[in-house]
Amino acid sequence: MALPAKATALDVEAAHVVAKDLRTLEDLKLTSTFTSELPGDTETKNQRRQVYNAFYSFVAPTPTNSEPVTVAYSGDVARMIGLDPAECERPEFAATFSGNAPVPGGSRPYAQCYGGHQFGMWAGQLGDGRAISLGEAVGPDGKTYELQLKGAGATPYSRMADGRAVLRSSLREFVASEAMHALGIPTTRALSLVATGAKVLRDMFYNGNAKYEPGAVVCRVSPSFIRFGTFQLPAIRGGDQIALIAPLADYVIRHHYPHLQGREDRYAAFLQEVVTRTAHLIAFWQSVGFVHGVGNTDNFSVLGETIDYGPYGFLERFDPNFTPNTTDLDGRRYTYRAQPGIGHWNSAQLANSLIAAGLLNLEQAQPIVDSFADTMMEAYTGRMARKMGLSKYDRDLAVGLVTIMYEDKADFTNTFRALASVSDSDDPGSIPAPLEEALEDLTEERRAAWGKWLDDLRAAHRAEGRSEAARWADQDSVNPCYVPRNQLMQTAIARAEAGDYDELKELMKVLERPYEEQPGAERFRVTPPKEIRMGVELLSCSS
Repeated sequence: MALPAKATALDVEAAHVVAKDLRTLEDLKLTSTFTSELPGDTETKNQRRQVYNAFYSFVAPTPTNSEPVTVAYSGDVARMIGLDPAECERPEFAATFSGNAPVPGGSRPYAQCYGGHQFGMWAGQLGDGRAISLGEAVGPDGKTYELQLKGAGATPYSRMADGRAVLRSSLREFVASEAMHALGIPTTRALSLVATGAKVLRDMFYNGNAKYEPGAVVCRVSPSFIRFGTFQLPAIRGGDQIALIAPLADYVIRHHYPHLQGREDRYAAFLQEVVTRTAHLIAFWQSVGFVHGVGNTDNFSVLGETIDYGPYGFLERFDPNFTPNTTDLDGRRYTYRAQPGIGHWNSAQLANSLIAAGLLNLEQAQPIVDSFADTMMEAYTGRMARKMGLSKYDRDLAVGLVTIMYEDKADFTNTFRALASVSDSDDPGSIPAPLEEALEDLTEERRAAWGKWLDDLRAAHRAEGRSEAARWADQDSVNPCYVPRNQLMQTAIARAEAGDYDELKELMKVLERPYEEQPGAERFRVTPPKEIRMGVELLSCSS
């Protein structure tokens, strides 16, 4: 069948190469170890309520009874779950992955039950208020992947919301999921972005100006969507709910940390792995300037993946106090500089849940949680050294760099990428042309400050004695050219809302190879205005 008008396939050519181990949509059989091995909700009505003694509620997507269109899909993710990418071009695919039709091969959809700390305050039961898992597919690699529709209707956990999502937020999640994977950052993936053809009422800035926007559904994919908050809810409820934690921990270990099975210290080892993965994840976030924006405990995965892309952003003009979330402006709990501390704090909340269940004691858990800081710093400083072209981290140089970047509101991505143009043969005090272009309009005083820092960097390079070719290649491998900047996505969103998906297609093509210079892609390396713009770099949690 032909690709739906102007739809975006991330690798259209590869989509038509059918491997023998790939399936049709009808042959995509979904099962669920999560629902077959863990206790579920005995109530079957889809009505908002508190759910006890259960980790999920069975609930089907609510059809929009409109004409859905596949806007974009990832052929890579399709193959990962064992689906022939050409199947994503069928209208039946759009119907299924918008929630308008059931999975042809069968499944029993459900929504997860969990709680969480939101902005530092315990929020009680949260759960999948607008996410519905279709089930688990086994890929050609033998691994299991959960498929989850975000925006396919209300669930028992929707509270006062409608369970829907709009095109702008759905497009942002689709782009981020695949862009972060291309950057090498652990993340949930995205199979598809489907426009439902229905309208959704949203107040984008919570200022009383609600309007109807195009609706959409993203199909998210991960080995698991279990969060820190999944453990927290029964732990904080207490009483007989505590008994839920051990089987949950055993389930996660059995399916996602199987090498820990049979060990007497398996719960301590499990906590250590989660803490270590989370520390490495946040170190990676910091090294590319990614700011999650909503680092609640319900938005932290027990797999150490980036999960739940809401009002995220990549640092543009460097400001360690930047948050992309309008809700966070007063407290600034989830700023760039705060993320390491949040990862540490959230890890402690997971540990508290295991302690509450008697799986660990404080003496066992404390050193594991305390290891977060050293693990994160080791990973972060290692990456930052490479970003500056050094084999060994130099704190003075690093602090000096972020200081002058802050003073000049230097673009994070372009500045670091340009550091690979620094040569030992440069004149003293000089600024290489690519860095000059990235910094823009420096006064003589500021030029002198940069020239002084660059001379110190060149001296450090000479002291290490590495060849420039090797150093530059290493820098280019950790300093991306292209990241999903909010202003680029805003352009793609505006055009997509008008029915034109070409801009999204071009953006995704570039983001597939973020560390490579791509001829003709100069417009995707924009230097942002000096001032942050509401609705571009500053976004709300509204979707």
